[in-house]
Amino acid sequence: MIFLTVGTYPLQFDRLVEGVDTAVGDGRIKEEVFAQIGACNYRPKHIDYAEMLVKSEFDDYFIKAGSIVGHAGMGTISMALEEGKPILVMARMSRHKEHVNDHQVSTAEMFEKLGHVLVAHAVSELPQKIDELKNFVPTQREATPQRVADRIAEFLNKTFRRKDSLS
Repeated sequence: MIFLTVGTYPLQFDRLVEGVDTAVGDGRIKEEVFAQIGACNYRPKHIDYAEMLVKSEFDDYFIKAGSIVGHAGMGTISMALEEGKPILVMARMSRHKEHVNDHQVSTAEMFEKLGHVLVAHAVSELPQKIDELKNFVPTQREATPQRVADRIAEFLNKTFRRKDSLS
């Protein structure tokens, strides 16, 4: 089963939900799909769905799923990596009124470069990318606490240097 999630952001993501639903209806996606569609205006005709799920139900679907399709939100990506689930993401975009800015585009590109996710850049890519999920093994994400500490130290040093130069 594929679990499709658009997260909990209060704006619609009809592009993703309709794209997957249409591909299931056309027979281009043959696997069972269950979707958490959030604030979507589009109502799926070919897949089972719920607008929202309580956390325990969401977790159950996520864990039962063989793969995940979702928005390029950090919560969804992180959970997929923690659970070792292959994930296909599509970024919410401001020009489609799916988000206030396009930060998910850079998130998707960064995680794709690292081998953690597959990315569909257009609705037309969804069936092919979902097919690729069957053989996709995400690269394990490695914690880099020293890099994080170094970046924080660099930020603090710059901040205090700037403050000292102003006094």
